Amino acid sequence: MYGKLNIMLANYKKISAPVKASIWFIICSVLQKGIAFLAVPIFTRMMSTEQYGLYNTYVSWYSIIIVFTSLNLYYGGFNNAMIKYKKQQDQYISSIQGLIAVLTGFVFIIYLLFRDFFNSVIGMPTQLVLLLFLELLFTPALQLWTVRNRFDFKYKAVVAVTIVKTIMNLLFGIIFVLLSSQKGVARIISTVLVEIIICGMVSIYQFYKGKFFFNKEFWKFSLLFNLPLLPHYLSGMILNQGDRVMIRNITGLSAVAFYSVANNLGQIIDMFVSAICTSFTPWIYKELEEHRTTSIAERINLLLVLIATLITGLILMAPEVLRILATAEYAEAILVIPPIISSVFFTLIYSILASIEFYFAERKYAAIGSLTAAIANVGLNYIFINLYGYFAAGYTTLFCYIIFGLSHLIFCEWTVKKHMDNIKLFDAKVILILSLYIVFLSVFVNILYPFTIVRYCLILTVMFIIFRKRKVILNGLKEILHKKEA
Repeated sequence: MYGKLNIMLANYKKISAPVKASIWFIICSVLQKGIAFLAVPIFTRMMSTEQYGLYNTYVSWYSIIIVFTSLNLYYGGFNNAMIKYKKQQDQYISSIQGLIAVLTGFVFIIYLLFRDFFNSVIGMPTQLVLLLFLELLFTPALQLWTVRNRFDFKYKAVVAVTIVKTIMNLLFGIIFVLLSSQKGVARIISTVLVEIIICGMVSIYQFYKGKFFFNKEFWKFSLLFNLPLLPHYLSGMILNQGDRVMIRNITGLSAVAFYSVANNLGQIIDMFVSAICTSFTPWIYKELEEHRTTSIAERINLLLVLIATLITGLILMAPEVLRILATAEYAEAILVIPPIISSVFFTLIYSILASIEFYFAERKYAAIGSLTAAIANVGLNYIFINLYGYFAAGYTTLFCYIIFGLSHLIFCEWTVKKHMDNIKLFDAKVILILSLYIVFLSVFVNILYPFTIVRYCLILTVMFIIFRKRKVILNGLKEILHKKEA
């Protein structure tokens, strides 16, 4: 036992800093999302459906508005800036904090000028919108700090702060909700308080180190890089969060709660997809850089089959998982679980194919795909939620993610033809077959839910397949990590 442990520790010490950082960032992401997922059954039992719906509506609006107040300056050209201003990184970060503060103030002034109109659109009173802007002001500081540490492969502090903040959010939330009769508002207040405490300290630290609030060169560089990406970022947020906003305005807060619980099941698969993409993107960049293209299509197929299998298992187990996540009051949410979970598959297709496009600096395709899908999502939601209620949002979302993911089959093919003389980097036939299977499953699986024995037989079959193919799966994943370390 101790011998094996010593061997594992010795092998771990030999791993390069970038790979160690990647492993710990994956662990950190899984822990963060895992704790958040475990919080769902707690709060769905402590709060009414309307209270839980109010909190999720708040979260959705935060995710959309922060695109305008921050321009996602901690993404986009941030890594480019860390290289361009290598000797002025602290000054750059404090200056970008200043820019985000100005942008947040500008959006806040617009809100105040048309407060009644925005309150009616957002569906929240002024007090909650003020809390929203406080969170918008403070949270980007932690994002900047985290991305900077990821860039430098400094993972220990990021992991520690992320886990502490996640646990504080859970504990504060439970305490505030228990002590309040307005439980939805209490959950929002607890979240904002934790963000102010953690992000506020980080913000002060970064302003102290950088000692810049305004720098013309830094602001100009960041704005020129990120403003063209604004449609892409906003479209992505509308795809992820727009459903709940429209459900709130059309059918009410309780429907938002039902839809949000179903959406949390999608986060289980999303954890695996995020972890895989964290390792796969650097691997595929390395393969392209060294002109080793023969195994790329094979590895893409492996990952897609793996995620399709996990999606199948989770969809078949959805009734049992839903009973753990929430009370019987949420039982009807089972109808939207299959399309929501299936949407993650098309997110993976986008992530894989877009990584090839980004390698060749063909960024415009991401904006075209996301903008088209977002516009379609808003239009289809407006039509079908009015006709069929919140259930329709699951399938309109799936349809739009299909557009988002499969459009990159065309975009990536154009990119490969342009830059690599039509070398085959992915297998379109396999991708289309798996996509058809996922769509078929999401549409017809509701027929199976009443037949428990049939479902359990299918679940056992999926588990058996994974067990039989475990060596193929593990060897493929090990190759990706090994190449990344090389």
